[in-house]
Amino acid sequence: MRKLVAVATVLVAALALTVPGAIGGPGQTPGVTAKTVTIGGTFPLTGPAATYAPIPLGMKAYFAYINARRGPDGKRGVMGRQIIWKYYDDGFNTANTSALTRRLVEQDKVFATVGQLGTEPVLASRAYMNQQKVPQALVFTGASYWGTQYKEFPWTTGYQPDYIAEGRLYGLHLKANYRGKKIAIVYQNDDYGKDYLYGFRAALGKAYADANVVAQEPVETTATSVAAQMIRIRASGATILAVFQLPRPSATTIGTAKALGIDPEQIYLNSVAAIKSVMDGLVAALGAPYMNGVITDFYIKDPADPRWANDAAMKQYKTIIAKYGGGVNPNDGQIYVGVVKAEAFVQVLYRAGKNPTRASLMKALLSMNYPNKFLLPGITQKSSKTDHFIVSQMQLHRYNSTTKLWVPNGKVIEGRPR
Repeated sequence: MRKLVAVATVLVAALALTVPGAIGGPGQTPGVTAKTVTIGGTFPLTGPAATYAPIPLGMKAYFAYINARRGPDGKRGVMGRQIIWKYYDDGFNTANTSALTRRLVEQDKVFATVGQLGTEPVLASRAYMNQQKVPQALVFTGASYWGTQYKEFPWTTGYQPDYIAEGRLYGLHLKANYRGKKIAIVYQNDDYGKDYLYGFRAALGKAYADANVVAQEPVETTATSVAAQMIRIRASGATILAVFQLPRPSATTIGTAKALGIDPEQIYLNSVAAIKSVMDGLVAALGAPYMNGVITDFYIKDPADPRWANDAAMKQYKTIIAKYGGGVNPNDGQIYVGVVKAEAFVQVLYRAGKNPTRASLMKALLSMNYPNKFLLPGITQKSSKTDHFIVSQMQLHRYNSTTKLWVPNGKVIEGRPR
């Protein structure tokens, strides 16, 4: 009897090594079984960046839809695997991000993290993820690092247009339409704000920027007031105001400008801050005329905009959120952007193969050349081993404060020429 038990034990051990997902053991890709694939992320559900708390809820709703519907292969989920989505609140605190990322990898055994949010939080966890060779996929931050430092950190990929490319579009528009005007810039004094500043000034050109940028004011992320900076801007005589900060600080900056009697001919507002809650609040507080004509850029559709009412992808989005969203507002742009990112991950997961590994997922992430139905028409997701800027096309939009909608201003533009 003992001999039979021993033989059976050897056979079971052999099966664990050779049958993917059958029994956990050496050789099995973490987070992947025959029936499931487990992924996760960290998000600021609370804290100074809690504006973005709805994003993982949008991802959750879309993954629930994917798990329930039958895909092109006739199976539910992706290749018959259900997506298990785990996410934690890091409060936009880098120490929390580091600890929770380790928890996802070491305790939850995720296949990959998807959509981790925030430049500083992602930087805090990037070295660890690359040491562990775990995909840190499609991070929610447009910092240029994800594209420029891919040799040092090959397991981290961005998604959205990077801040340098976005800043470049504003600079090009300004130079073409407000040539010779005095310019004031308010930027967040960290890597995030400096990327925007660099792209903006690069588009203007050194000589033009030196001659026309009459005020360039950094603001610390912990600042509670920008009165001193805005007083200097008022004294500079600038008629063009560019604001490169997170949502709440951007609202503070624009509100302070109005309070001090600054009435810019044109305001450029980075896309991160140009969200509905910020714009609605500013219109209510400052009046519609002051906010009318603000320029930002978009790469995704706006679920609150009636011009997309008959769009097939938007109709599908609204149906998905109604069924799987748990009562969230389908017109919330943060819910929508979560769905955009979830769809991008599903696309690459299919391309990672029937038995995906972390290496095959990275190969799929770095060989994209196809659209995402939730992006603006004409925008293509595109990447390669040497080009980690997956989305670099954008379209400038101008704000109509009467309808509280963004109106396209020009064509889709390549922010980072390839």
